[in-house]
Amino acid sequence: MGIVDRLAELIRETSSSLPADVELALRRALRREAKGSSSAMVLKTILDNVKLARENATPLCQDTGTLTFFVDSSLRRKVTPEKIKSAVALATEKGWLRKNTIDSVSGRSYDNNCADGAPVIHYVECGKGERSGSVTLIMKGGGSENMSRQYSLPDSELGAGRDLAGVRKCILDAVVKAQGYGCAPGILGVCIGGDRAAGYEVAKEQLLRSLDDKAEDKSLSALESKILAEANSLGIGPMGLGGKTTLLSLKIAARPRVPASFFVTIAYMCWALRRRTIELSA
Repeated sequence: MGIVDRLAELIRETSSSLPADVELALRRALRREAKGSSSAMVLKTILDNVKLARENATPLCQDTGTLTFFVDSSLRRKVTPEKIKSAVALATEKGWLRKNTIDSVSGRSYDNNCADGAPVIHYVECGKGERSGSVTLIMKGGGSENMSRQYSLPDSELGAGRDLAGVRKCILDAVVKAQGYGCAPGILGVCIGGDRAAGYEVAKEQLLRSLDDKAEDKSLSALESKILAEANSLGIGPMGLGGKTTLLSLKIAARPRVPASFFVTIAYMCWALRRRTIELSA
């Protein structure tokens, strides 16, 4: 199988098969909800959808989202932007992707989902770790993207200062404002610091982490656990219909900042956290 075909297959599998850690989190959430409740029915319907999508190799969601590829830089000559775009066009032709890319000026559709900047491609230094020689794809729907937010501290409206307590207030505010929009239960990637552009990039990268891992920094790890528990005590629940599961997971990273700026950037992801990695030799 050639590179284009392998990349197209990566798209198909990412679109149709939810990662094991996300499915496990949904099953744990279902066990926490009261039997017969709206929240339990929503989660059961989600899990039924997960099963059918995998069995039939059909998209989990009608919004197949923005495709973002993270390619190990050692593969730069092998996995070129041209080959990635060819794979996206092929996957669209086969019905694995919706025609989902619109020109922002004219409003016309790019029917093969390929244009300048679409899909999004990052060449990254993976080193000798588990992603060495790999290509990772994440697919993020527009509904969840609309719930992403960026705050600038201090924030007088929230009473949030330039510290982790202020970061906590920002994240919880984002959860409350999202309510059931963005297809809760959600998964949050957060970046503390950086500039505005890097904040969103790093926040989205946190969505590549396993839902069961913890931040290496003990302060951030403790903050992840604290906010996750608080968010799930709000009663917003799946699709905003009430319940114990508003978030499935929360991942926080930090980056250096200049003295004048203190951004808190939140990448909201719906329950359909579609991500997958394949290994390709350089």
